[in-house]
Amino acid sequence: MGHNHAHTPAGKNKRRLTIVFGLTTLYLVVEVIGGLLTGSLALLADAGHMLTDVAGLGLALLAISFAKRPATPERTYGFYRVEILAALANAVVLVGISFYILYEAYERFRDPPEVQSGTMLLVALVGLIVNIIGIYLLRAASEESLNMKGAYFEVLSDMLTSIGVIVAGVVMLTTGWYYADPLISAGIGLFILPRTWMLLRDAVGVLLEGTPSDINLAALREAIGGVAGVASVHDLHVWSLTSGVNAMSAHAVLVDGASHDEVLAAVQQRITTDFKIAHATVQVERKECAVHGVHL
Repeated sequence: MGHNHAHTPAGKNKRRLTIVFGLTTLYLVVEVIGGLLTGSLALLADAGHMLTDVAGLGLALLAISFAKRPATPERTYGFYRVEILAALANAVVLVGISFYILYEAYERFRDPPEVQSGTMLLVALVGLIVNIIGIYLLRAASEESLNMKGAYFEVLSDMLTSIGVIVAGVVMLTTGWYYADPLISAGIGLFILPRTWMLLRDAVGVLLEGTPSDINLAALREAIGGVAGVASVHDLHVWSLTSGVNAMSAHAVLVDGASHDEVLAAVQQRITTDFKIAHATVQVERKECAVHGVHL
């Protein structure tokens, strides 16, 4: 059976994410009520966008809860990868939102509707305050975890939307130029896309068990090979279970006469001290037992 693992970086920030989820949900309710009372289609449309963000934040929270579950005989590494799946789902949703914003902007360029600018401006100001709080709470955590980065991008896209709505609201309120709404919306969509693509790329990289970006594989190989008693290293693999939790496996071939236990202890010490690796599996073997595989 698998063993217990340390809390993930996302798990350490669960409280902050919960606060952001609560604030965002509250603003969603305010926006829906405001849209219904004023008959503003723009507010109701943005509420639909907020609904997907609330769902994304809820998914990130659910992933953290799953990741804290203990390992089982069927899942010996536990449920860490649920966080990566949540990040992937958030990225896909954000890509869809970006394209929808661009499509909606195109439609409004063709026939810009009259918007209740005053009410839109007021609600957007409330949204901006909520999103600034969310950005403050999640920004540092987004550097530690793809799951938290997905949640951060959700809030960031909301903040950009709020700023865009405020600018468009001011322009429309003072000049009556309703093309400001689709113009700024298109800019928001184009801003979100490349950042979302980076999140999607990183999440897929983890699922494909690529080498983590914070691990220098050549340096790791050299470090293991430099341990006294190690003749060579082969079948070296490093992958991420989730953001901030890296695993490694390798074969270390012994120098003639070297002590198996001493070399193993020294290799493990070098790996866990000098590199961000939480789980290391090292097979120490004599030259005559070494069978080199196809991997480097």
